[in-house]
Amino acid sequence: MKIKFNKNKIKTKAKAAKNCQTNIQVRGSGRGFRSGVWVGPQCGSMLIYLVVIIFIFSLVMLPILSNIVKEMQVLRSSTYREEALQIADAGVNYYQWHLAHFPTDYQDGTNAPGPYVHNYVDTSTQQTIGEFSLSITPPLAGSTIVTIISTGWTNSDPNIKRTVTARYGIPSLARYAFLSNDVVWIGSQENVSGTLMSNNGVRFDGTTNAPVESAKSTYTCPASQGTPCPATENGVWGAGNSNFWQYPVPAVDFSSLTATMANLQNLAQSGGIFLPPSNAQGYSLVFNSDGTVSVYKVTSLQGNPQGWDVYGRPQHQNTDYNNRTLLFTDPIPSNGIIYVEDTTWVEGTVNGRATVAAGMLPYNPNSSPSIYIPNSITYAAKDGSDVLGLIAQNNLALTYHAPASMEVDAVLVAENGSVQFFYYPDNVKNTLTVFGSIITYGQWTWTWLNGQGQPQAGYETTYDTYDANLLYSPPPSFPLSNSGYQLLSWSSN
Repeated sequence: MKIKFNKNKIKTKAKAAKNCQTNIQVRGSGRGFRSGVWVGPQCGSMLIYLVVIIFIFSLVMLPILSNIVKEMQVLRSSTYREEALQIADAGVNYYQWHLAHFPTDYQDGTNAPGPYVHNYVDTSTQQTIGEFSLSITPPLAGSTIVTIISTGWTNSDPNIKRTVTARYGIPSLARYAFLSNDVVWIGSQENVSGTLMSNNGVRFDGTTNAPVESAKSTYTCPASQGTPCPATENGVWGAGNSNFWQYPVPAVDFSSLTATMANLQNLAQSGGIFLPPSNAQGYSLVFNSDGTVSVYKVTSLQGNPQGWDVYGRPQHQNTDYNNRTLLFTDPIPSNGIIYVEDTTWVEGTVNGRATVAAGMLPYNPNSSPSIYIPNSITYAAKDGSDVLGLIAQNNLALTYHAPASMEVDAVLVAENGSVQFFYYPDNVKNTLTVFGSIITYGQWTWTWLNGQGQPQAGYETTYDTYDANLLYSPPPSFPLSNSGYQLLSWSSN
């Protein structure tokens, strides 16, 4: 076969065929010419090259695309996780609001056990985008701490869940090592561990490791606070370390103590120990290390010389019991409340949680009873499991014959009187250690000094240490701060 090129008909389609295709005519045997396409050898090489490029491009791009897809999935999951966390936190915020309005409702208003599931609505779109589930743990006996566990998820991916655990508590009125409605003088031999607060002025000559606060910016100090008084002084002044001084600060309302006394009386009558007037000298309560309390009727008193209180008023009463008769020994009641309508003496080793209140309602300043401490009061353990609150409608005082060295572990409260050691001339004792808190309406003192700062009566050296467990685990039915629930801890998974 011969091939003849027709110069008139053969046209190169360089641009159309990209230099790879040429139109030709081929003469067959006796049949003239046939039209056809001739593919040059360079075109086969080009196709192979393109296939190789596409193959290499695929090898490179497929992992990249796969990685991009995975990154998008991770990003989407991360977004859902963050949204789930925000929804869970919204659940905690919701129940904080609920407790602010219903402080003792731990069942989300349902009177049924949880968990409690709520829709979460996006406020910008008003669309439900997820849900949260709440589990509420109410306070243990003697505590104000509520635990809220909130689990949140989105509707887009309900399998991705986040959990927030938050603890809220109401501070008790025993948040202070010392709280007074009147002036306070801390002497140079006194050490205070914990916050000291007065609604009046404070002379502070001792040592401390915590704030010393006064509700006054300035005040006129009375002569009972020593030289140079009476004079105008700052809310806190003296020879102590001024780095801890803070004044003025908001005053503390003592009115909650009045309502507390009536509540304690009701609780004692319904499930505690209630002691009516003794028709004798009063009652002696001795706490025992086995978790019981022995109740005695006091039939006679020891004599002591006349004393004077913190306001210079003479005190003619005898403060120590002499003879007494055992009435009964019982476990500390389940609600922890002992209410006495008479003078009360308290001592012993406390194994459990109890509040002792001495009061007569309605309040009469001429007949309101006091609480006396004739011997040491100690806790079986100082880990918060054992606690004692002593609330006297009048004074709460250490007795004339109290030991030269003693320890008092308790929250000491004088609702209308003072926490004090009366002034008995030349009745100087050695060391007093207090572990707990002191709350006094009137002036407070353990030590009486002369003009030269030398002890004339009371305890020469005192150590007052605040029991930090009291802040959110006070004695049973103890008055709480009006600050409401406060966040104690927050954690998430």
